[in-house]
Amino acid sequence: MPQLDTSTWSITITSTIITLFIIMQLKISSHQYYSNPEPKATKTAKSLTPWETKWTKIYSPLSLPLR
Repeated sequence: MPQLDTSTWSITITSTIITLFIIMQLKISSHQYYSNPEPKATKTAKSLTPWETKWTKIYSPLSLPLR
């Protein structure tokens, strides 16, 4: 049975890895990336409601007097 010649495997594997690296670099460099996004100034509409201007107490059912 003949012996398998593995002397060229290192060259084949190395060249394959280098080729894949170059292809990936070319694909990544062809993308158009957006510049850094900047926050947009938004105005918030403040609605005045009666319960926002005065203090209100919320009663817990357990703190109510027993009848």
